Amino acid sequence: MESDDEPLTLSAHALAALAQFKNEEKERLDQFESLYNKSEQQFDENQKVVSIDAFKEDWQLSQFWYADSTAVTLGKALLEGADKDTVVVIASAPSVYAAIKSFAPEDLPTENIYLLEFDDRFRLLAGSSHFSVYDYNYPEKIPPHLRNKCHRLLIDPPFLEEECQTKSAIAARNLLVADKGEKTASGDLKYKLISSTGERMKDIVKSNYPETDLTDFLPEHKNGLSNEFRCYASFECKYWKFQTS
Repeated sequence: MESDDEPLTLSAHALAALAQFKNEEKERLDQFESLYNKSEQQFDENQKVVSIDAFKEDWQLSQFWYADSTAVTLGKALLEGADKDTVVVIASAPSVYAAIKSFAPEDLPTENIYLLEFDDRFRLLAGSSHFSVYDYNYPEKIPPHLRNKCHRLLIDPPFLEEECQTKSAIAARNLLVADKGEKTASGDLKYKLISSTGERMKDIVKSNYPETDLTDFLPEHKNGLSNEFRCYASFECKYWKFQTS
């Protein structure tokens, strides 16, 4: 009979897989540290695009990166019809900001694109002039240069619970401009709001953002999530329509 005190041993295959994982993780961390150190020295707006894959998801912070196709779609919808004076803010969705950074210059109608995120690592993506640390617990602490200056907002509350959603909505109101009818140079509405969050948050989202409706666009994540995510928006576009049933 085997003793319960015998140490557990891994097979040669399992040991090799573990060693490979540790090596890959070390390489990723070394790469990120190098990138971050360079950004601390001098941020170059024309630097090589940093992939969202350079940032490991922190599940304790409820970080789940969007699939590349989803991030690109959300980014394009947010920028569609914007002009050089349009102020765009992405809150708690760094993978969308990373996708936008990869767009060709002709697909970036404005330079006023800002990232708000709790995790300071993402200063690497935007640079200090376009990044601000944002904690949903303190919705009144909005950067002064963005308070009620934002025309286009994508907000993705990190937790699927009412308090987080409600405080995120307060932050949104502190960011967004009051004028919802202003037009861009192309005649499109300047004001556009997107909230990407769980389907079960539908009633809370509608209560917090009465100008939004559920769309038929289904956001997907890189690593898959058990919760079904949906896109709520104040507008229709070529990427989605409002869901009628």
